[in-house]
Amino acid sequence: MARYFTSGPVTCIEDLRVLAERRVPRMFYDYADSGSYTEGTYRANEDDFSRIKLRQRVAVDMTNRTLASTMVGLPVSMPVALAPTGLTGMQHADGEILAARAAAKAGVPFTLSTMSICSIEDVAENTDAPFWFQLYVMRDRDFIDRLIDRAKAAQCSALVLTLDLQILGQRHKDVKNGLSTPPRMTIPNIVNLATKPRWCLNMLRTQRRTFRNIVGHAQGVGDLRSLSSWTAEQFDPRLNWDDVKRIRDRWGGKLILKGILDPEDAELAAQSGAEALIVSNHGGRQLDGAISSIEALPEIVRTVGDRIEVLMDGGIRSGQDVIKALALGAHGVFIGRAFLYGLGAGGEAGVTQCLDIIRKELDVTMAMCGLRDVRQVDERILAGRPAQANRPF
Repeated sequence: MARYFTSGPVTCIEDLRVLAERRVPRMFYDYADSGSYTEGTYRANEDDFSRIKLRQRVAVDMTNRTLASTMVGLPVSMPVALAPTGLTGMQHADGEILAARAAAKAGVPFTLSTMSICSIEDVAENTDAPFWFQLYVMRDRDFIDRLIDRAKAAQCSALVLTLDLQILGQRHKDVKNGLSTPPRMTIPNIVNLATKPRWCLNMLRTQRRTFRNIVGHAQGVGDLRSLSSWTAEQFDPRLNWDDVKRIRDRWGGKLILKGILDPEDAELAAQSGAEALIVSNHGGRQLDGAISSIEALPEIVRTVGDRIEVLMDGGIRSGQDVIKALALGAHGVFIGRAFLYGLGAGGEAGVTQCLDIIRKELDVTMAMCGLRDVRQVDERILAGRPAQANRPF
């Protein structure tokens, strides 16, 4: 059922995007909705899904359908998780808490970013369901160890270790907007904020306006000025597979490796002892010119899919995108921008609407492809000869 956010019915993720662009301050909307350099890989993540065609089947029993599945051993109502996204609490006040609540109600996992506005403890204290925590590796390894211990204390059920942010890819829009948290009070920003009264009012009602996983926890970071210099220096270009082992051993629970795009790296991930990997190019925000996640997926599945659970993210804007990823071998997918659009458009209700849209599109598409159980989705639903079905590019 379509919901209304004062501007007419919301029927698809694009409707949520338009509303979010209208309601979220420019620098934070652009932060979520941009890629590095020319944004070629960012665009390819979406565009390459349209090149994959589906087989329509008819006169088959479409009753009693189910989208229930598992992700990293966790039962889920559909094979979709909310991806870790930085500054989520700047798309909407208390955004991480609201998104986690919506995910729990929908029966799908939520992943909290290291670079979140709400802290691990904030989310744990304000939600009931266990969530996943995403870790960036910083030079300050004592801080990283404490982050891992805090995630354990919060009973996070999986650790998502991001491997593709050793150095930061330049996003031109962030530079031009002078991105900061909270926003700098420049004249252009003041003018833009004046057009976002709902966002401003919600922000005035919360105390969560900075990176609360870091401020007060990392040595030498006590205010926004010291935070800025700390983060600029902390992403660690020395990150290697020995670090992955050390983090896995300290964590001791389920480990997911995010940022795998090459079969050779997938092989190393499979050998690492992690439970799952995520085929991802960081939403096109790191290496511009890299292949799309959906293009990388089939070869990685062929290389390691029988030894490690293969998940993916990047470019998913519909339930049809979800089913195409499943058909190409993904066990499940993550959505990032899609739920951020919902959050910016309508807070918790907007995230719920995003998940409802994707669920309905996935269900209807699966039925029209002749299947009743999402766990049966494979390359048979793709148009073309079976031998070529997993090579749509």
